[in-house]
Amino acid sequence: MKWMKERDLLIAQTMAFVQSVTAKRPDAEALMAAPPVVAPEATSVTVAPPLPVPTVIEVPPAAAPAPAAVMVVEVPPAPVLPGFVKLDIRGDFGSEVRARVANFRANQQRFLREREEYCSSTMDKVRAAIRDNAELPRSGK
Repeated sequence: MKWMKERDLLIAQTMAFVQSVTAKRPDAEALMAAPPVVAPEATSVTVAPPLPVPTVIEVPPAAAPAPAAVMVVEVPPAPVLPGFVKLDIRGDFGSEVRARVANFRANQQRFLREREEYCSSTMDKVRAAIRDNAELPRSGK
């Protein structure tokens, strides 16, 4: 039941703080009140009277009930976490990584060869077409 007393004490301190803070602020509703809307008449011009200047009255904060006693709660130190364990990648994990890297490199080399072959075959076709047709038609000339 000790926690209930601590809770009640904390609530009392919080309420005292809130009352001391809110007592020093001017009334927000009076400052935020909208001026009355006057409907204009077609024949005459009416001017609304100036609004009164709001006055701020300082009110001393209400006497807050003094806390019965302040209790100091000791927090136990955080448990020490073990350090990170270094992975041993010399076994199966390392061989799997090396195999994947080798497979990736082989695929990249294959893609490079296929691009080179496609480019050279396309250029051979273009050169053959140029050779066979010595006079190519020119557009618009």
